[in-house]
Amino acid sequence: MITNKSEIMGQKSEKISLYPPLKKGESKGDLKGKKVLVVGLARTGISVARFLNEKGAVVTATDVLPESKIKGIDALRNAGIKVEVGRHSLKYFLDAALIVLSPGVPPDIAPLQQARKKGVDIISEIELASHFIQEPLLAIAGTNGKTTTTTLMGKVLEDAGKAVFVGGNIGLPLIEYVASGHKADCLVVEASSFQLEGIRQFKPHIAVLLNITEDHLDRYADFDEYAAAKFRLFKNMDKGDFAIVNIDDATIKPQISYLKSQICVLPFSSSKVLKEGIYYKNGEIACSVEGKKEFYPTEDFKLKGIHNIENIMAAIAAARLCGISQNRILKTVNEFKGLPHRMELIRELKGIAYYNDSKGTNIGALQKSLDGVNSSVILIAGGKDKGGDYRVLYDLIKKKVKLLILLGEAKDKIKEAFSGLTAITMVESLKDAVDLAHNKAAAGDVVLLSPACSSFDMFKDYKERGDLFRKFVNAL
Repeated sequence: MITNKSEIMGQKSEKISLYPPLKKGESKGDLKGKKVLVVGLARTGISVARFLNEKGAVVTATDVLPESKIKGIDALRNAGIKVEVGRHSLKYFLDAALIVLSPGVPPDIAPLQQARKKGVDIISEIELASHFIQEPLLAIAGTNGKTTTTTLMGKVLEDAGKAVFVGGNIGLPLIEYVASGHKADCLVVEASSFQLEGIRQFKPHIAVLLNITEDHLDRYADFDEYAAAKFRLFKNMDKGDFAIVNIDDATIKPQISYLKSQICVLPFSSSKVLKEGIYYKNGEIACSVEGKKEFYPTEDFKLKGIHNIENIMAAIAAARLCGISQNRILKTVNEFKGLPHRMELIRELKGIAYYNDSKGTNIGALQKSLDGVNSSVILIAGGKDKGGDYRVLYDLIKKKVKLLILLGEAKDKIKEAFSGLTAITMVESLKDAVDLAHNKAAAGDVVLLSPACSSFDMFKDYKERGDLFRKFVNAL
């Protein structure tokens, strides 16, 4: 648990505040002739390099991957950008006046540490983009549910007639909005902990923090460091801004009183009635703000499960703060079907329901998914371990999972956590897992792919894993 209040806002903690403020008198948008290094050349890095080059910066881009694994390098070179692949040469890090770090690059790699010692400014892509944005920002963070909430929030605003950009950690990088020259009424941005590590002035007008559970502990020193990165979402906000936070979350709740001293806070809860805020009770969501109470019946929601109720509550709160009417919000929410790979019902076959939750890449996501299932479960899990403690799922596995099918690098660790608790079978492929689940399932069961791990040991990403699961299930 985080105990140092200053650590929340990223003001004093050396462990999290890796990025110095702009130098006195420095213009936020002054890039002409400035030596800038872009580290990491996935889509975000490519977009950043092109944008900086168009702004007149002297750009170098570097990635440890070989050229065959990177798309878009030729376009960078044709634009006059120096590109290094297959390694990170220290000279480029030390020669830069500014480094823009892509989300997938750890901030503690040796060349970055050397650059930081020299005093080189190091920021994230969303920080860079925010220097060129005047429109209101709505930012959504959390271990689980942020993609669903971001997408739903964007749809509510769009259906209400607003010109909306939706992106960030999903879809288009924020820098691509800036580069496009288009003007939206507001921007709805999913913000990951990796992106928030590198902010200094990024300032949402409305910020949503859905939950914080163990994730990415293969990157962070411990859970506190990971949680503190999430809390950086609120770093630059003030009394004119709004924080929508989950009061049921054990990590968020102790910090709410401090947040209230800095920001206007609107809590939400799925377990208790709130005098002021958003809560769920008896099949209805109640929104109570400044003495006015509205009710949103949930019976027609297509998104099921308490985790989705929480996502919807956060979206309702943000939409009301944006002035969207109750009826307009309810119509969009009732029509919203959710996203692929997140508790996606693939098919029902002989009374057995098959769900694709491939985006459930951490333990907290699996916990939420199992919470929302009221049937006996055959669970397919495993992949690349992210450093969490699977034993927190002990009670849920015991209560709901009749067969646990494991694959991937983490299968031995997961088996050890639940040995003797339920039937466990190890397999070598996802197809083997689907075939076994199909043979062992009975009418009324749920077959659930919810790996609690990343996909990178066996697949390109969680989408490829989910698409293959869908293919194998539809072939049954």
